[in-house]
Amino acid sequence: MPASPSTARAVNDRLALDLLQAEGPLTAGQLKQLTGLSRPTVADLVERLAAAGLIEVAGESGEQRRGPNAKLYGIVAERAHLAALDVRTEGVAVLVSDLLGRVLAEASVPIDDHSGTGPAVEQAVSLVESAAKEAGADRLHTVAIGAPGLIDPAGGELRDTTGLPEWHRRLMAALQEKFPGARVGVENETNLAALAEQRGGAARDRDTFVLLWLGLGIGAAVVLDGALRRGVSGGAGEIGFMPVPGAAGLPSATDCDGGFHSVAGSAAVTALAAEHGVAARSAGPEPHAATLVREAVRRSAGGGDPAAERFLDALADRVVLGAAAVVSVLDPGCLVLAGEVGRAGADALADRVQHRLTRMSPLATEVRPSTLGGGAVLRGALLTARDRAQDELFAPPER
Repeated sequence: MPASPSTARAVNDRLALDLLQAEGPLTAGQLKQLTGLSRPTVADLVERLAAAGLIEVAGESGEQRRGPNAKLYGIVAERAHLAALDVRTEGVAVLVSDLLGRVLAEASVPIDDHSGTGPAVEQAVSLVESAAKEAGADRLHTVAIGAPGLIDPAGGELRDTTGLPEWHRRLMAALQEKFPGARVGVENETNLAALAEQRGGAARDRDTFVLLWLGLGIGAAVVLDGALRRGVSGGAGEIGFMPVPGAAGLPSATDCDGGFHSVAGSAAVTALAAEHGVAARSAGPEPHAATLVREAVRRSAGGGDPAAERFLDALADRVVLGAAAVVSVLDPGCLVLAGEVGRAGADALADRVQHRLTRMSPLATEVRPSTLGGGAVLRGALLTARDRAQDELFAPPER
């Protein structure tokens, strides 16, 4: 059946807005060319979107002939302000952007383990409030939080998980109270990192891939046919609990000791470095395991240090246990090594895992290191906030 006029208008409007998001300001003539719509239809949608406060004249093109088509139209970036948070056990980072995702302010604060739930929440909320003020935002339209742990698919809240601070779960409600009217949501940090890698990182040319998070904890994000898969309970990718050879015992429903986490998590990597005589001074807030891996990579590249080589080989032997299990079930064709340890290992670790995986599995799989550095979770949170805000603001008005 043909679309109704209102449906056709909504589709055309969203198409134009998506093009302006992707390409930047465009003339009416350029919109006509890119959309394939008629000149009168483009003129109508430009007038409609401008009246709705979604687009504005952003300048003029370089065309010699002046006229309506020479005007450049762009999205009104100040229509909404967004906040993205990366919440860790040791602190929180935040950035505030406009509707186009352009960062206007960013900040971070460490939060001590012994701060207590109330003071920790207050510190985090104050950080967001001050960043919003610095960005000139009177209010926040959408807030996206990235945090470790399971997200309840029914309520969209962070579930109570052993080993994670209580203030993580309290933060969402506190932000909702501080910024009434804002849309506040939380997503698993590994999923957000995968979204960022998919949009502009190591997996930008892949519709299907798995991101392995190697850091304080172990996790995975599963992207199949372009869509993030969370599972029925929100636990898809909880591979820290996956039984693997070499672990002492088996994991339980409440403790991942005995699972993949116990051989490839931060504590296990630190112990493995000590066994091979690799030492390094702690550097900043990152897990010491990442510092050790980075030092081993440096020593290995600098002169083929035998101890560093053996350590990296042993680490790859452990990482490939989880990688091979994931590949055998999902056949993703691509694995991205992320998290603090994955980033520290870079190509040196990815190449070693690739070599071992090729020997272990008949399924062709490319192993790549993350290309986004430590900001992948924040970037993924910002993309999520922008998508959610635009989905609401760009939707056709209810009648």
